[in-house]
Order: sequence, then structure tokens, then C-alpha cells
Amino acid sequence: MVIIAIALIGLLTAALQQSGGEGANIDGEVLVIHANEVKRHAAEIERGINYIMQNGAGEGDIRFAIPTNNTTEYGDIADNPQWQVFSASGGAATYPAPPAGIQTTSSPWEFYGDTAIPGAATDRADLIAVLPNVTQQFCERINNTNGQTDFQPAEDGSGCIYSGNTTRFVGGASYDDTPNTLDNATFTALPAMQACVVCADDSYHFYHVIYPR
Repeated sequence: MVIIAIALIGLLTAALQQSGGEGANIDGEVLVIHANEVKRHAAEIERGINYIMQNGAGEGDIRFAIPTNNTTEYGDIADNPQWQVFSASGGAATYPAPPAGIQTTSSPWEFYGDTAIPGAATDRADLIAVLPNVTQQFCERINNTNGQTDFQPAEDGSGCIYSGNTTRFVGGASYDDTPNTLDNATFTALPAMQACVVCADDSYHFYHVIYPR
């Protein structure tokens, strides 16, 4: 009876361990789904930029007004709709809502023209879409899929790729002539058209180059 009891305890322990492992795998699978979703949204925004540029917009004409909110610094989507990324008359991109559970602080997508991305084009500032305040776990997953496998790429100490609403790229905006830069040595793969970087305050932010310059 003792031997049988020990065997049953062993079987129960193994079953519990297996159950826990399945739960961890499910979490991992959800993270992969969310990472692919974010990458898909970023690619759709980039395609929207291409449509606008093909229709004659200049690189400073691009606009990111939010379809459901015309009171933000990004302006009113009815203003030059042919240049609006999220307008059916312009880029026809869907305004993306960040997936649940991948951010430490709920934050919308932001758009900036003040950072030079390693290897994107020249040393001028590129136009980028930023999903701010993502978790380290999400950051690691995104970077792994993009070949940035050794450690999380970093800012060079002069700033952060996410600057809140202070330097948003609004309609008619100009690009920064002295752009923020990233630490090229921290990237495993270049050009780094898409990655997640860590800033000096240990915050993590995903970016995607939507218009290289």
C-alpha cells in the first residue's frame, strides 16, 4: 500500500508539472500572437505611408490624425484627408489598438521624426511608429523574431526613442536636424528597421521605420 501511495503521489506530481508547463506554453503562444499583431499593424502603417507618397505627398505632409479623436496634437482627420494615414482617402490604414497585456502602462501608438535608425538609410532622422512602454518579455520576443538575440538594443544615452507628446510628428512637421541616435553596437542585426529598445530609465519601446530618410 505504501508503494502504491508513493506511485500515486509521483503520478499526481507529474500531472501537475505537466499542467503548469502547458500554461506557460499558452502564455508564450499568446505573446507570439501579440508580437505578430503588432508587426502587422506597423507594416500596414508603412504601406499607408507609401500610398500617400505615391499620390504626391511630400515627406513633411504625412499626417497621423486619429479617426475617433480630433482633439489630439495629431490634428483633425478632415484636414487634408488625402495625406492622412488613417483616412480612407489617404493611406487607408486601420488605426491600431495595442494588444492587451503587452504594456506596463497603457499608451497609444506614437509617431516621431527625431531619431536616426541604424542602417535605415542615411544619418538623418527617420519617420517611425512607436508602441511605447512594452514589457521586457514582449521586447525580448520581438527582438528575437528580428534577429536581435544577444541583448536588448539600447539608446546611446542622449535621449529616448519615446518622448511622449513633446516631439510628435504632426501635419506639416519638420524632421529633427540633429536627431536622437541609438547605440549601434547593441544591435545584433543591421539595418534595424524594426526593433524594441531599452532607454536609460529601463523602459522598453517598440519601433518600426515607416519612412526611411
